[in-house]
Amino acid sequence: MVSRIRARNIGPVREADIRFGDLTIFVGPQATGKSIFLQVLKLLVDKASIHETMRYFGMGQTADASAFFDLYFGEGMASIWTVESCLVLGRAKSQTNLTDYAHARPGRKGSPEKPEQMFYIPAQRVTSLRDGMTHPFNVYRAGDPFVLRDFSDKLHWILQNEIGLDEDVFPRPGRLSAELREPLEEHIFNKFALRTDTSAHQRRLVLKSSSGRPLPYLVWSAGQREFVPLLLGLYWLLPPAKSSRRRDFESVVIEEPEMGLHPNGIGAVLNFVMELLSRGYRVYLSTHSPHVLDIVWALGFFQKNNGEKRDVLKLLGLSPTPKTKQIADTALKSKFRTYYFARDGEVHDISRLDPGSEILAEGGWGGLTEFSGRVGDVVAESPTARRGHDDLQGGRGGRATSGEWRLLSRQAGHGEQTPLSCNLRRSHTINREHRSRQCTQAAQTQR
Repeated sequence: MVSRIRARNIGPVREADIRFGDLTIFVGPQATGKSIFLQVLKLLVDKASIHETMRYFGMGQTADASAFFDLYFGEGMASIWTVESCLVLGRAKSQTNLTDYAHARPGRKGSPEKPEQMFYIPAQRVTSLRDGMTHPFNVYRAGDPFVLRDFSDKLHWILQNEIGLDEDVFPRPGRLSAELREPLEEHIFNKFALRTDTSAHQRRLVLKSSSGRPLPYLVWSAGQREFVPLLLGLYWLLPPAKSSRRRDFESVVIEEPEMGLHPNGIGAVLNFVMELLSRGYRVYLSTHSPHVLDIVWALGFFQKNNGEKRDVLKLLGLSPTPKTKQIADTALKSKFRTYYFARDGEVHDISRLDPGSEILAEGGWGGLTEFSGRVGDVVAESPTARRGHDDLQGGRGGRATSGEWRLLSRQAGHGEQTPLSCNLRRSHTINREHRSRQCTQAAQTQR
């Protein structure tokens, strides 16, 4: 497995030095190279199986690397690799030329191809379940990204040959432990069950209540449409048999696991990320959600401060059972890495996730807390806020504490804690931690 990649001028990525952990997270604005980088990683790991899949579906082999990149990354993406591109793997001193991966190396007669090792769940996964039906690889256009076509084909196989043989898809006896399944039922499916339906002479997925009619795909919530392909991917990765992993797979990529989900739903999905880690998978995520980094920051805090399993279980909202304790134990031992893909093409290591960092990319968690912090600062510095603070403090100057701001926002919101109060509290928490850090540094200097 690749442990480190140094890259220059690959698509929008100008400079990157990434050391992978057990869980590696990519954050940053859209179109900064996160997905491209993950697809490059997939190509590096699974070159043989990718070419074998393309041959099987008659995509043909070409001597033109640009044509292969269009087939693999998607139409129009051939230009991501140029004469100025550079790629160095692990501790190697020599460069890796990605164009070499565009050509299949003939194996010895009778020798098996290297098995696929990385399971890739792409951001476009919702298109793999059009009209509630799965679709095989060859239904897509040749210019559609390989990772989407391959993922869709796996879902088609598992629904047609494994899960879909029975009517129940979710919840399903023997699939997914109850401790992890129940939060999905509560926060994503909301008492609906996922079933297969063949009334129209085609096997399709529908939602069904205990007494209602089947609900077709297009009337599901956006979050349900986004999550169901991810759920089927989890079925693939978490087999019900005694084996903890699927065949030869060693790692998992999940792009934007939060898409369409409420924060509680995101938390339920992240529990499965922890389950994947506990089963020995290495996991790679791309995300635009601060909730993902909230969890990772808290786990890092527990690791540094002798946190216990019960702390992790409380964080994840899980009851203590042998299964969940194993997940918590893995979370306390796993190595987490976080990287920020900036607009200028630089990739920054922000793994410390220090909210008081002088480095803007790290202190703002790759921009994920930037907007909330700015809202809090603007409101905190406004004349209206100062008048409210003076009313509270009897004329005492200075900024209100986070508790005082929450009281103010409750008054404004007629007794309810508002999103504004949360933003204010986060902003003041960051400011307070920053000041605390400065005081600690000053005390150390005086000594």
